[in-house]
Amino acid sequence: MLEKTKVKDLMTKDVLTVNCDEETVFAFEKLMKYKISAMPVVDDGKMVGIVTATDLGHNLILDKYQYGTKVKSVMVKDVASVSSENTIKDAISIMFDKAPGDSIINQLPVVDDGELVGIISDGDIIKILKE
Repeated sequence: MLEKTKVKDLMTKDVLTVNCDEETVFAFEKLMKYKISAMPVVDDGKMVGIVTATDLGHNLILDKYQYGTKVKSVMVKDVASVSSENTIKDAISIMFDKAPGDSIINQLPVVDDGELVGIISDGDIIKILKE
């Protein structure tokens, strides 16, 4: 099943994003409001990075950002992604292989020809395994 199902069949197509010039506090509020762990950062419609609730929340609590700190100055720029035509098995491999240390990537952007077309989460994959 994981070798046959394509990422495009499971991904969320209506992706919540944040503009690179948005302030970090507003990006964190958006993550909390929609109860998501990561959000792609866009500039003129192109994905340029990603921010996570863990990173933003941790640094906001420790008061590491100055007032007005922009997302572009704190986002992760080297973002792992997957194509919509890849299989779920491919996505799982990327989620493990591209994560730092012993962790896993929870939200994997789906990019086709440089365009952000969706996002797939570990939760999406768990749902298909349950069926």
